[in-house]
Amino acid sequence: MFARSLYVCCFLISWTVQGLSQERSFQSLSDPLLMERGLAIYKKQCASCHGEKGEGVAGNYPEPLTGDSTVGELTKVIHDTMPEGEPERCVGGDAEAVATYIHQSFYSPEAQSRNNPPKAAFARLTGNQLRQSLADLYARFGGVTEIKEQRGVKGLYFNGDRFKKENQKIERIDKSIDFDFGKSSPGEGIEAEAFYIYWEGSLKVEQTGRYEIIVRSSCSFKMDFGKIERLFIDNHVQSGDRTEFRQSLHLTAGRLYPFKIDFIQRKRKTELPPAKISLSWVPPAGIEQIIPERNLVPSSGPGVFALQSALPPDDRSYGFDRGIAVSRQWDDSTTSAAIEFAAIAAKELYPRYLRNQREKPNENRALLKSFLRETLDVAFRGALDDESASAYVDLQVDKTEDDFEAIKRVLLLGLKSPRFLYPLADARATISQRAANRMTLVLYDSLPSDEWLLKRISKNELVKDWQLREAAKRMVNDYRAQAKIREFFYEWMNLSYKGEITKSQELFPGFDAALLSDLRASLDAFLDEVVTSPSSDFRQLFLADWSYTSDRIAKFYGEAWKPAVDGTLGVHRTARSSETMHGVLTHPYLMSALAYHDATSPIHRGIFLMKYVLGRSLRPPADAFTPLSPDLHPDLTTRERVALQTSPENCQACHSKINSLGFALENYDAVGRFRDKERNKPIDPTGSYRSRRDELVEFRQTADLASYLANSPDSHRAFVTRIFQHFVKQPPDAFGSRTLQDLTDKFVKSGYNIRELIVEIAVVASLIPETSNQPSES
Repeated sequence: MFARSLYVCCFLISWTVQGLSQERSFQSLSDPLLMERGLAIYKKQCASCHGEKGEGVAGNYPEPLTGDSTVGELTKVIHDTMPEGEPERCVGGDAEAVATYIHQSFYSPEAQSRNNPPKAAFARLTGNQLRQSLADLYARFGGVTEIKEQRGVKGLYFNGDRFKKENQKIERIDKSIDFDFGKSSPGEGIEAEAFYIYWEGSLKVEQTGRYEIIVRSSCSFKMDFGKIERLFIDNHVQSGDRTEFRQSLHLTAGRLYPFKIDFIQRKRKTELPPAKISLSWVPPAGIEQIIPERNLVPSSGPGVFALQSALPPDDRSYGFDRGIAVSRQWDDSTTSAAIEFAAIAAKELYPRYLRNQREKPNENRALLKSFLRETLDVAFRGALDDESASAYVDLQVDKTEDDFEAIKRVLLLGLKSPRFLYPLADARATISQRAANRMTLVLYDSLPSDEWLLKRISKNELVKDWQLREAAKRMVNDYRAQAKIREFFYEWMNLSYKGEITKSQELFPGFDAALLSDLRASLDAFLDEVVTSPSSDFRQLFLADWSYTSDRIAKFYGEAWKPAVDGTLGVHRTARSSETMHGVLTHPYLMSALAYHDATSPIHRGIFLMKYVLGRSLRPPADAFTPLSPDLHPDLTTRERVALQTSPENCQACHSKINSLGFALENYDAVGRFRDKERNKPIDPTGSYRSRRDELVEFRQTADLASYLANSPDSHRAFVTRIFQHFVKQPPDAFGSRTLQDLTDKFVKSGYNIRELIVEIAVVASLIPETSNQPSES
């Protein structure tokens, strides 16, 4: 019945729907008489080619009839072209009836989910979950980081080249470490010839990846990092003229890494050298910069474990990380991770444990066994029974005389166990333990290790939804949850795996790595303010007429981007609101990423809006697509050139949708600067979109698009779907057919509060039904 060429395009057709009102089309989905009529026509004219339930028929049309078009769009295809070669046989009301039946019975995403309900997949730890779980396993004994609001680094300044309390002259919070004292005193009461500065603080890491830490110093210094007394750089005895020191390591987002620096200007008989020191970093995919104040906390908390072993990438075929591939590479990497953790546990955790337990008896190495049992209790997300404790701990310790070797042996065995690597393999745990396991996995990508949470587990206080909600509200403000939220937004904007952003220096001089670094910091600060504000209002992602900026950004992007505070490091709110700013939608970092090096890309921007913001499905084009060079049509605007290239009928099936959204952002050039003209022609930012309800929405300018995205049921539903998938690593429907709708309804009712939505998602994913076969909670 359906023409093969149109089927390949999966019914991604033009907007106009003839002979059918929008309201009637939406209401038809629940009209039983129309459904019955459509079924009869489908059986008579369609089933022989497409199967009784649209499953496809070998030799005719083997692919299933599934897609994302609306009833109105399907109606037009059928009305105009079906049956193949005889379109006059199914027109008007018959076409509408068949389209309604197909859409509701097996075509639409909702019908597909209803007919084949997804199930929560049993999965191993993803790479990030492994990193976070080991970090929290360390924190169970090393100490848990507290949330701090103050920023900067604590500095103690001493007269003389020794740390003597009586010689301390200054105590203050420095915004960063970037000082050139020359041959002068660093402060009142301190001699220039000999002084000592002690800096102590923590590095707040917001993105997982490899960092390079750089200290430049003309004087003697030592630096501990990751834990006080964990030596990182040692220049206590200066060697030659070396003044630059670099160390590279992998850091995990959501963690505070404590550090201290001892900086010494010693009294000399020879000429006094100038005293300089700076603390910089190169973040993942970034450039070298002085570590900014926002990433410094003026206190050093407990030590932190950061896994350095390389891990293979996880499956992302569903648009979010899933731990489903069990390869030799993954197996080897988990072995390396277990060995690495065991070594640090033996060196740092066990000695600390012994100091805290020194009053207890230690016959038959009881303290060692106790330490290892407690470690595996946390790693296995539930207490070991006697049989498991004997197999995993007692037998291994008894076979090994050396304590450190026993620790490595037990932890290698434990951290390679499915009870650690498969976080939902906890059927024998109590309801509260299982709920806590899921909640920490959802919000932290980790395992329960915080003392307050373990107490709730022991008291059986994580059974009811209100108990879970109370816990989730506390947890969502943690650094670990904040890091996962930041990671989500980069995935929602499809920026997580974006390659290097470069632009033509001939067309866009000044758009360089330094500007790009500022733009990312600007976007981060904007997202943080929207999410952490009291309303945490999703709509501000599109409606905000302000942003964050720097002097460098303002110089490149103009008056609208002028900072409220001039001449200061870092990013600050813009000085005024602007009619050209529409939240993240028009942020230069996103606009630059969704463009070519020398021109805008309405297609990339349209696909982003259609798939990621509005949640509609698109299939790859049948043929490879190469954009037309602007040089081939020097008189055409980008809009005209794209319209020309995608004008063939087989392209318009998809591009009528894609282009109509992307064109609405044409006022923003390839680097995200606002413009009124291109090639001396006025920009045409008009566009349109047909919603899931078959409503045609037209945009005269970008502001119309931004307003629609802020208030569209399609964008709300898509946002809830994507944030659920990111946090839970499962589709919402795996938790019940009403889950997505219920969460979306609560989201709307909350005033589109993002943090409240995350809390509700955590509750849904953590609720464990009380059944008779659950173990006793006593």
